[in-house]
Amino acid sequence: MDTKIFTLKNNIEVFCKRNANTPRIALCMNIKINTQEAVPGVEGVMARLFLQGTKNRTAEQLAQELDAYAIEFSADAKADYIRLKFVCLNEDFAKAVEILEDVIKNSTFDDFEKELKKMEGELIAELDSPRAKVYDKYYGKLFENHPYGTTSTKILENIKNITHEKVLKTYDAFLNNSKKVIAVVGDIESQEVENVINNAFSSLPESVDNPSKCSKPELLENIREEIIKADANQAHIVKGWLTDTSSGQDYPALLLLNIILGASGLSSRLFLELRDKKGLAYVVRSCYETFLQCADFYIYIATEPKNIEVSLKGFDEEINKIQNIPVSEEELENAKNNLLGKWAFTQETNNNQAMLYANYGILNLGFDFNDRAKEKIKHITPVEIQECAKKYFSGKSVISILRP
Repeated sequence: MDTKIFTLKNNIEVFCKRNANTPRIALCMNIKINTQEAVPGVEGVMARLFLQGTKNRTAEQLAQELDAYAIEFSADAKADYIRLKFVCLNEDFAKAVEILEDVIKNSTFDDFEKELKKMEGELIAELDSPRAKVYDKYYGKLFENHPYGTTSTKILENIKNITHEKVLKTYDAFLNNSKKVIAVVGDIESQEVENVINNAFSSLPESVDNPSKCSKPELLENIREEIIKADANQAHIVKGWLTDTSSGQDYPALLLLNIILGASGLSSRLFLELRDKKGLAYVVRSCYETFLQCADFYIYIATEPKNIEVSLKGFDEEINKIQNIPVSEEELENAKNNLLGKWAFTQETNNNQAMLYANYGILNLGFDFNDRAKEKIKHITPVEIQECAKKYFSGKSVISILRP
């Protein structure tokens, strides 16, 4: 693999991978914010305003220039960091970096009121979806009193407290008190990447990885919350647990547990048992999602309202089976092949690879994390799957239910 890792004089780590004969280059820059949000949602507003004009370009000029060069550019607030990324033609890499530099260093945030109003409308519209509403309640309870619990509802409750001044203060912390990581993937020589990146970003404030001031999320009791939505025509149920995250020793087993239970589509246990055999589900699946401080594992089902308790019992039955009956070698091998095949598929594009490597860098996992994780996955045993299921699914859980 043709890769190079270098560090700028301000301690920004840069990962560069050359994929020959690919027409577009992807760059992903992750910037971790170490301070807690002054108001829930202020980081999201800041991220949205990055594309609304700089000291050198109005929002219209920025949009026209990106369009003229066919540059796909985005800025997003994630759970642990702000992500800025672009995909451009190989010959336009320097131009795309110049625009990114301008956006990071010179954004004016002048369209604050307009963007805040737009975000408020989008969040209200999003929460009209039963599925979004049940997840909103789930995350709000699972991560209560923690930044990971900054749900759409919580942002809307606090939106009047988001001010232009607080966005500017958040931006100041974003530049001056943060770890910064860049990943570049495409058909480009590493020396050219180093020259362009050095020129654009070596003058940014130093990259510093201060520990988070927020304590690790804990779940001290079982929680069950119900939401009544009069116009809903089906019930939505989410049940989840706090688990080990990517840096933990149980990560490979949790990934495979997810594939076995509900993330492998038609062949997953939840699909076969709850949908095919019992006819309970319109949709049923599991999900394992990781953050810097922790992770969560949940099961989701959309069903008829009369089937709420039967579905929850079905969850318990499947959890009980995987805790007490070792998975067969064949089922485990199929899960490993399914997972590694998915990884290979999702990592085909330069864009996805850049996001992946930047994510590994900002979470201190190491740029070779993917290769190390693959090797660990290959050696997971049925006993490890069983022990992992006992360890996490016996703990406290959050159940969120939306029904008519």
